[in-house]
Amino acid sequence: MRPLALRPPATRHTRTVRQRAAADAALLLVAAAFAVPLVWLLLASADPDAGLGVRAPAHPTTENFSAVLTDDITFTPMLNSLLLCGGATLLTVVCATLAAYPLSRYRSRFSRPYLLGILFTTCLPLTAVMVPVYALYVRVDLIDTLYGTALFLAAAQLPFAVWLMKNFMDSVPAILEEAAWTDGASRLQALVRVILPLMGPGIAVVTIYSFIMMWGNFFVPFMLLLSPDQLPASVSIFTFFGNYEQVAYGQLAAFSILYSTPVVLLYALIARRLGGGFALGGAVKG
Repeated sequence: MRPLALRPPATRHTRTVRQRAAADAALLLVAAAFAVPLVWLLLASADPDAGLGVRAPAHPTTENFSAVLTDDITFTPMLNSLLLCGGATLLTVVCATLAAYPLSRYRSRFSRPYLLGILFTTCLPLTAVMVPVYALYVRVDLIDTLYGTALFLAAAQLPFAVWLMKNFMDSVPAILEEAAWTDGASRLQALVRVILPLMGPGIAVVTIYSFIMMWGNFFVPFMLLLSPDQLPASVSIFTFFGNYEQVAYGQLAAFSILYSTPVVLLYALIARRLGGGFALGGAVKG
């Protein structure tokens, strides 16, 4: 029987090099797709005659930032966004923690169907429920209120937050909680003083994710808030789009940079805890 011919090593090496080159080229294209809009944003914010094209400004200036740094355009909408998204994020994290605790620590035949039901609710689009929610808010007099809008944003984000928080809480050994009970701590005290400090990275992930999703949400505040002085920045950004397709691109770019700053700062403040892992080293000894 004739033996099979083996592929020459040089041919295999050439094929591997080509595959790596193709993968690198694909990654460069994806990186360019994200980098080009960011480059346009930076250049257009300093260009008084900015357009849709990516070009260096002939005479860089800060006029675009000066034009948008007013109470009506930036400061009031940004304050509304911070109050709206900050309050909704805090409510989401607290409720997700309290809901994830029994799901993580108690075993029941209904736990898995309940978790799957929670995960299914994250797939429902908000547009499918906005009409009944709007009618309900009109009846209970929550329309055009920041706290009512924050309540709905928290409720919309809560299912996925519970799912994430439960998975992070599963990583904390139950023996630590039992040791706290032995020392006389209640379940709430064990949760606050033992479990939550060890879940720092998980809480940070849920906080950042929830805040980012709410910060960029346009549809919910657009439907539930009516007064111009209560609109968040995600809605007021449309003031830069005028009639007859006239857009102040330079001011829009400057406002977009200011609008992105709170999210970047939040990530920078919490990023150190994201890579630290769960601080379980030395907590459980054999």
